[in-house]
Amino acid sequence: MGDRLPVFKMNGIGNRIAVVDLRAHLRAGGTPLTEAEARTLAGPSRGLGFDQLMALHPGRDGADVVIAIHNSDGTPAGACGNGMRCVADVLFAETDADRLVAETTAGALAMTRGPRPLTYTIDMGPARFGWADVPLAHAVSDTGAVDVPLGVDDAALLGPAACASMGNPHAVFWVSDPQAIDLARLGPMIETHPLFPDRVNVSFVRVDGPDAVTARVWERGAGATLACGSAACAIAALAARSGRTGPSVRVSLPGGNLDIEVRPHDGHILMTGLVETEAVGSIDRDTLTVDLGRAAA
Repeated sequence: MGDRLPVFKMNGIGNRIAVVDLRAHLRAGGTPLTEAEARTLAGPSRGLGFDQLMALHPGRDGADVVIAIHNSDGTPAGACGNGMRCVADVLFAETDADRLVAETTAGALAMTRGPRPLTYTIDMGPARFGWADVPLAHAVSDTGAVDVPLGVDDAALLGPAACASMGNPHAVFWVSDPQAIDLARLGPMIETHPLFPDRVNVSFVRVDGPDAVTARVWERGAGATLACGSAACAIAALAARSGRTGPSVRVSLPGGNLDIEVRPHDGHILMTGLVETEAVGSIDRDTLTVDLGRAAA
């Protein structure tokens, strides 16, 4: 039997998250999870069933923790807003601090306790709008209106995409009814379109007013999910940039709501929302056997 890695089966407004604590394991000379191992842990026989896995590594260079993020297909993810709130819940249980900093491939992200129990606010940093930042396969004159040719009739009704990076790529389509979109068909077509060399997260969004939108999301590497925090941030940034909403907006997703604020003075995006712990257990590092010993109260 190998080391036992603490694991938390959680969700952020329905976005299925596994938080795996490798800090002690790595300090003792262990190795990080590989893409293949993350993909195995996402399999139905393991019982975790996550959209994203957040692997906690020891902190460094002023960060309280370093986080490696995997999608359910094992591929790395640069950002996961709902997962960051789940990480915040795990870490704040260990400390009386009001603010923690996590290092990710998307940069250093600050986490604070939210206004209500089980809510947390994550400073996701600013959105980036340059075509090479997204990235796109070639230069475009306006990343707020990018033609994504798909060659199918109903795709023409979508209009152009608004694109941005939140440390991961996002394409947002402004539509009259997100529920009318064939997400399972159009989502993967857009995710893997040659225009997006790193693939892309795809959102279909209705603007409900100056401070409210409704969205459905197809996540790269995970498919249709009940919520996507980085997508909600990209949506809010793109909506504010185009004048569709103000700087503060509630993003309604199938799993629940996220409150997003685009800070006017520096463009940083603050995301606030709930988390839930479903079960707590451990993973055998050698066999990847998962033991979810108890459900959370």
